[in-house]
Amino acid sequence: MTTPDVIIIGSGIGGSTMAAALARTGKQILILERGEHLAPSANDRNDKAIFADGCFRPEEEWLDGEGKPFNPGNYYYVGGNSKFYGAVLVRYRREDFSPLTHMGGVTPGWPISYDDLEPFYGQAETLYSVRGQIGEDPTEPVHSTLYPHPPVAHEAPIAALRGRLAKTGLHPSSLPLGVDIDRWLARAKTPWDAFPDTTGGKMDAETAALKSALQHSNVQLRTRAMVKRLVTGENGLITGVELASGEVLAAPVVVLAAGAIQSAALLLASANDAHPNGIANSSDQVGRNFMNHNCSAVLALHPFWRNDSIYQKTLMVNDFYLTGGPKGEPLGNIQLLGKISGTILSASTAMPKFLANWIARHSVDLYAMSEDLPNPESRVTLKDGQIVLDWKRSNWEAHLALVQKLKAKLREAGYPVVLARPFDRRTPSHQCGTARMGSDPKTSVVDTFCRSHDHSNLFITDATVLPTSAAVNPALTVAALAIRTAHHIAQTRFG
Repeated sequence: MTTPDVIIIGSGIGGSTMAAALARTGKQILILERGEHLAPSANDRNDKAIFADGCFRPEEEWLDGEGKPFNPGNYYYVGGNSKFYGAVLVRYRREDFSPLTHMGGVTPGWPISYDDLEPFYGQAETLYSVRGQIGEDPTEPVHSTLYPHPPVAHEAPIAALRGRLAKTGLHPSSLPLGVDIDRWLARAKTPWDAFPDTTGGKMDAETAALKSALQHSNVQLRTRAMVKRLVTGENGLITGVELASGEVLAAPVVVLAAGAIQSAALLLASANDAHPNGIANSSDQVGRNFMNHNCSAVLALHPFWRNDSIYQKTLMVNDFYLTGGPKGEPLGNIQLLGKISGTILSASTAMPKFLANWIARHSVDLYAMSEDLPNPESRVTLKDGQIVLDWKRSNWEAHLALVQKLKAKLREAGYPVVLARPFDRRTPSHQCGTARMGSDPKTSVVDTFCRSHDHSNLFITDATVLPTSAAVNPALTVAALAIRTAHHIAQTRFG
């Protein structure tokens, strides 16, 4: 490739979607990925290897807010964390873009509206071949386009669960998914949630967006290219991308999409005399407002109802998404987890294997998810070059209320035993928010087109820019924002 016109750092949802959306401009695009392709192996569908042995987890330690080391659930492969995601591609609700009063505080809203992003949601759904159904969920915002494919079929126990929940007055609906179910099951009969994708069964960043981008000869992917820092010039532009090898690359446009934690860490690590607090950080907001959904696994058991589902994850409930609190506050989203096995259950608890196996055979496994509110003291910093993640949970009372509502509805639906367990900080439950979008350069890092307020040729297109976390999976919103930003770049710089 000749000197690139665009350098994209990171091949996850934000980076790969940006590459796919810019590919038709004909401009030379170079994607830098610190990891390598995830190769097929015997561990791909081995629940013990994945959940008990952690064979895909990085050999890396971060520090928590108390200075204690922990091994993060970040993945460094082509496609980023999406290689392991649950393939849920759901839109934020219209209300998520406006200030909302929660039990734990008031969200700031977004500087753009749902209508500003809506056309790009449709384009993202097409790119990621989303399977879904409009009209089932009362909180569903207006769609100007249909889903490209019908929803993934419920397995028999899940169809029965849907009927039981409906009888309690809830409105269960099909979960929008990026999964080619036949292709996924052809490799092995396992869930996809948290399992690595090596055969293209999931519409992850590599399978969907990157594959589309690399069909164009002007797009190139370079693996094992870890970026050490960004270099700025006297005019404030990003003049270089320095790799860990010492090589320095340059392009008129630089797009950062390394993930909410790594993107913030890179901006902070790029501090220089002109920008002593890190680049793109005149607002002192880089690394701040870290959000990570409040999540719990909720298992509903009936001793005489077996759940022989393979994948399970096809259902969601949003009846408490916009209301349900003591004063009508939002509580959050409910969706199914990938089917829990006895091995997975015993790996995360001290439960004997025989008991874990029995529970797994008789449970339906749900995921309760509540919004984490932005807090400037919940942040990413560096200590001697090591990442420090001081996550300060917020809105926890709302999450507890959501779990209690769900437990009550499951008992009403006929399940005599319902168990719940929150996820800890080792699980990256949709990390976002560390370089927030906003109209005021004094209180935000990027503008409404994800361009740095401080550096006119730097764009950030991952979950780092999300002003709020909402209470649904952020992947589709990240993709939609990346496409919107790509259109802006094409019109203003390459038009």
